[in-house]
Amino acid sequence: MKSLAPSLRLAIVLLGTTAIVSTFFDTATRATINPFNFFGFFTMQSNIIVVIVLAVSAYVSFSGRPQSPRLVLARGCATTYIVITGVVYNVLLAGLEGGVSLAWANSVLHIVLPLYAALDWLIFSDRSPLPWNELWIALIYPIVWIMVVLVRGATDGWVPYPFLNPAQGYGVVALYALAIAVATVVFAAIIWTVSRFRPLRSPALIEAR
Repeated sequence: MKSLAPSLRLAIVLLGTTAIVSTFFDTATRATINPFNFFGFFTMQSNIIVVIVLAVSAYVSFSGRPQSPRLVLARGCATTYIVITGVVYNVLLAGLEGGVSLAWANSVLHIVLPLYAALDWLIFSDRSPLPWNELWIALIYPIVWIMVVLVRGATDGWVPYPFLNPAQGYGVVALYALAIAVATVVFAAIIWTVSRFRPLRSPALIEAR
């Protein structure tokens, strides 16, 4: 049972990495890749973040050490971002042109990883409760991402998603940016709340506390 969580995380890390790499090379066969554009999508960045965090988490568990508070915080933030990716894609972007052209990779990045991350956080309890006074940390990455997108949209004209296109008017874009910030707070608050429940309590965590 102790190896179930890290084993599943490692499998998801391999699947997510394969999807990202495959998408990169598939895109390269059809066009010259600008890495700033390819890796500028929230989808790509949030998947990379969750893959890295889950890989570190799996390594720590396999080594027999408890998850540190900083790692738990990173997992909470990563889970927030990837869940937002899944929700935004399936509500606003599914069926639109562009994005990930490989159907299986698209499903992995927008459905499988968001669902797994949410279930992992819900089911496995190798995590300590996240302090409410650290909730603001989950906002740092989305705010920086939005600022970079707005700067790029105003300078070189590239935007990752149509709802952030300055051509709509900056008032509309500002509303979407505000919606992303609010959604981050809402989803982070849910993640923070869930961290207080322990369906499968970890012996290592009990000893650490």
